[in-house]
Amino acid sequence: MEFKRVRSLSAMPGKRLTSVLLSIGSMLPAATLPARAGELSAPQAALYSSVSIYPPSASAMTVCYGFVCRRREILNFTPADRAALRRIIDAGHASAAAERAAVQRAVIWFDRRMGPLIGTNRRVANADIRAMDDKHNYDCWDTTRNVTGLLLVLQQWGLLKFHTVGDPHYRGNPLADQLPHNTAVLVERATRVEWVVDMWPRGYAQPPDVMTLAQWLKKS
Repeated sequence: MEFKRVRSLSAMPGKRLTSVLLSIGSMLPAATLPARAGELSAPQAALYSSVSIYPPSASAMTVCYGFVCRRREILNFTPADRAALRRIIDAGHASAAAERAAVQRAVIWFDRRMGPLIGTNRRVANADIRAMDDKHNYDCWDTTRNVTGLLLVLQQWGLLKFHTVGDPHYRGNPLADQLPHNTAVLVERATRVEWVVDMWPRGYAQPPDVMTLAQWLKKS
């Protein structure tokens, strides 16, 4: 029942979507969010409170899968994990474009890190209920939460030089044959341009889509 309830939010306009997520979060006990959640924007915090999970911290994050976070696994970052991610992101410190390419590689690292553990090494691109294989897949709600969570961890570790983590974004216009979809977002510090980091349209261990939000909003 929770799956149907949360998926129905995808049919809502972006502002209303955020409002509903915040309303759901406000009905949960305060104990579901640690103190560090206050450092998140309201839409970021709602990603996690709306499915009753802790937001990411410097040491761990909840990985959602199974569609709308019906299945969960905790990723506790080991010293080896930290070192690997630091090497990946440090290689992108030449420019904002290089950092976005490094973030793509970090998402691939995440996919490979979790795939063998939770079975998402069998996942396919654009997975939703029609895939009939929820236990091996992410839907766009899962990828938005997971990628946003990973980016927040990288930000908390002080690894992002040219970007900050933005609010998740929504698109969906049935009149234009545009299906509902959500994504994680980075904001370039110098220009304030928003860049999506969208893992959902790509299969296992493939680079996520990275493009400006303006471009992403026009895609079908």
